[in-house]
Amino acid sequence: MKTIVVYYSLEENTDFVAKKIASELNADLLRLYPKKVYPKKGFSKYFWGGKSAVMGESPELEQYSFNAQNYDLVIFGTPVWAGTFTPPLRTFINENNLSDKKIAAFACQAGEGNPKKFTKLKNALGIENLEAELALINPKERQSDSNEKKIIEFCQKLNGDK
Repeated sequence: MKTIVVYYSLEENTDFVAKKIASELNADLLRLYPKKVYPKKGFSKYFWGGKSAVMGESPELEQYSFNAQNYDLVIFGTPVWAGTFTPPLRTFINENNLSDKKIAAFACQAGEGNPKKFTKLKNALGIENLEAELALINPKERQSDSNEKKIIEFCQKLNGDK
């Protein structure tokens, strides 16, 4: 089964986890970059990112290469903004037909996060279930054996090992 990890990362937490998952599953990586960069600091970071997420915006992305026919499993990685997934993922979902793909997702967040973050992603994809879900709190900044174990278990579930 060919796998790709498609993700957006603002503060490198999602990038950190995406690389670990891709390595564990021998998956391809596709990092999404919006043409208009989101602020990384201060009030404007929360205002513009949160507004964009709440409003369901689909920002224009830098050019990327993706052929859905090459993959059986697509794993989405996202920070949690205003209780939902990030707008660059929304753009990717709108631009690609993933109807016959298995989908999994992981989210990186600063706190407990909104329990509906994966529900909102499933709704955007038009699916009822994800193959696996993983939520981590600041995994790059708070590296721990617990987070490592959660990442391994997520990957094992996708490999059918559990």
